[in-house]
Amino acid sequence: MSANAPIRVFVSHLFTKDADYLRFFEFLESMDRFFYLNCSNPDKNPGGGLEAMKEELLSQIKEAEAVVIIAQHFTENPELVSYQLDVADANQKPVLVLRPFGGVVETPPVLAERGQEVLTWNEREIADALRRHARLEDTSRWDVIDFP
Repeated sequence: MSANAPIRVFVSHLFTKDADYLRFFEFLESMDRFFYLNCSNPDKNPGGGLEAMKEELLSQIKEAEAVVIIAQHFTENPELVSYQLDVADANQKPVLVLRPFGGVVETPPVLAERGQEVLTWNEREIADALRRHARLEDTSRWDVIDFP
């Protein structure tokens, strides 16, 4: 992965840029040498009802290498997020599930079952999971602790 070949990521949305959606990209931006292209576009609400929304989501997900589902979105609109999961499965896109922010609420079991990996809100964990599942890169790291 380089600046010339960023990982294409679709992040679940309900056609609004809510706090969790924006927070996800803040986490990715804090990672050094991690290049990605956002394939999701919540501003592109086609109007015209649920079917038009589904068509737009389909086109956005098809461009991605990995799909990230924010658990809070499932709580708010299970039907639309289930559709996003179905499209990801049909197009053989890896699905990563982000637990609810703050850890107060549990991840819905249906999301945990359908995702390849369930992640916490940790920028390093998110970036490594995207590398593993989108590009099949080895992400084994060692933490170095210096003792005085």
